[in-house]
Amino acid sequence: MTRYYFDLRDGDDLAIDEEGLEMPNLAAVREEAARTLADMVRDSITGQNLDQIAVEVRDDNGPVLDGAFAWRLRRPNS
Repeated sequence: MTRYYFDLRDGDDLAIDEEGLEMPNLAAVREEAARTLADMVRDSITGQNLDQIAVEVRDDNGPVLDGAFAWRLRRPNS
């Protein structure tokens, strides 16, 4: 199995995953990245009002997958 690292981007901040997870295939990596991104969105709602979060997945050879979620909350006519 390949070890994948799920780096978390929250606005301009990047948290590097130094441990990683061993995953059997890219389908499992996509599923884990989506779950991680959903958790980040849920946690952001009650915390800072950031407009972009992302999961950047890499293996020992480099980037494999990026997943991002962006949103904007604003009042109409503002």
